[in-house]
Amino acid sequence: QVRLVNSSSRCSGRVEVHHNQQWGTVCDDGWDLSDAEVVCRQLGCGLAVSAPGRAPFGQGHGPIWLDEVNCTGMEGAITECNFKPWGVHNCNHSEDVGVVCSGVEGDLQKGCPPRPVSDPAALRLVNGSSLCAGRVEVLHRHQWGTVCDDSWDEEDAAVVCRQLGCGTVVSAPGAAWFGQGHNVIWLDDVNCTGREDTLSECLARPWGTHNCDHGKDAGVVCSGNVATIGLEKEWSCRNEGQGSFHGAPLVPSIDSSSRPTASHVSPAELRLVNGSNRCSGRVEVMHDHQWGTVCDNNWSFPDANVVCQQLGCGTAVSVYGAAHFGRGSGRIWLDNVQCNGTEAALSECLAGPWGANNCNHGEDAGVMCTGMNVPLAPFTDADASRQRPLRLVNGSNSCLGRVEVFHEQKWGTVCDDTWDLHDAAVVCRQLDCGMALSAPGSAHFGPGSDPIWLDGVQCTGTESALTECQLSNWGEHNCGHSEDAGVVC
Repeated sequence: QVRLVNSSSRCSGRVEVHHNQQWGTVCDDGWDLSDAEVVCRQLGCGLAVSAPGRAPFGQGHGPIWLDEVNCTGMEGAITECNFKPWGVHNCNHSEDVGVVCSGVEGDLQKGCPPRPVSDPAALRLVNGSSLCAGRVEVLHRHQWGTVCDDSWDEEDAAVVCRQLGCGTVVSAPGAAWFGQGHNVIWLDDVNCTGREDTLSECLARPWGTHNCDHGKDAGVVCSGNVATIGLEKEWSCRNEGQGSFHGAPLVPSIDSSSRPTASHVSPAELRLVNGSNRCSGRVEVMHDHQWGTVCDNNWSFPDANVVCQQLGCGTAVSVYGAAHFGRGSGRIWLDNVQCNGTEAALSECLAGPWGANNCNHGEDAGVMCTGMNVPLAPFTDADASRQRPLRLVNGSNSCLGRVEVFHEQKWGTVCDDTWDLHDAAVVCRQLDCGMALSAPGSAHFGPGSDPIWLDGVQCTGTESALTECQLSNWGEHNCGHSEDAGVVC
């Protein structure tokens, strides 16, 4: 016997199996979508949508019955899969696995129609800051997989945005901009005209045929203008009881606070309070027009580093839990935050759904940052020429954005030809913004409108200013603003 517990739906929750007259949990070592697929099939709950670990549905209290579960995905019951002997494990309940199924059986009972492959449910954007931005994943043969960025462009992204009802395309980043996937790579060399209704109508290599790795996973950012007429029922059928869990962020049900708009692509506002300066204190995030705290479950240095970077406060020195900076008094907005440390904002990290937690304010998380780039007042054009003729614009803080340089009394952009992490490292150093995390091109932070001042930038990474690097002559280039270079420090 198997069951899913501690969720609002019988088709999602913590996995528990019955053995020796007792229910017990399953350890997340080796747990993946193939294992989750068997659980969903066994329960008559449709397809596996996510296979989160790290106790996303809370910790169990009985024995841990199974560890190192290894299913092919075709078994009829979890006990038909390979696993260690019953009760043999090296885990604790913080590693209890969960499953989120599509819930097709329940959907049919509620009058929700079955989903064809061309339906938006067969496509999702994950690991982004909204429903309408993230890594592209497609559903094929009952398994979610990614798309390789070979030939990936805005025509392809436009089809994704249309299929999801997410308005128009803003950008089509590649190189795993929204993090690397972990399952199969389903599509490569996708070639859409931009007029198709679904991605499956576009030309591409046969399913599963590719020459890529997950470092080339394709992403999409849409304008976020979801056409909601007639979709509310579809979304609720599709996502009842689901939210964002460790492993793969899921689409929340649409309501007035979560319906995506263009503004939702921007990260949630963040502050540190009750510390000795603005770069230390209790972590608070703004959501639904209200400040709230972050629970200290799984709170760690990668999470703290993202906070410090987002605030322009350098890097994390210390990570605190147990309300070290005093108890908050509003909502507890986030729990089980899990950043990899490269995100530009805390709201881009994996976490439980907004407001869902098993905490109290005695567990509020805190951070102390180096504060190395505390002076964040933007430079005026008058200041720029004599102090720091370089800036990052159109990002969420002063340490990420489109690169602009000041020359002949005018700000201008840098072309992304040869632009890489060595160049970005110099920009971050020059701006006192810590280390470079990524060097996106293709106008990732939007196209500029001023001159394109630099092209063919080649830094070793040790220079103290961008102008010390090998450059073309000022104003000489073969670029358009669609090639404007960016930096994330």
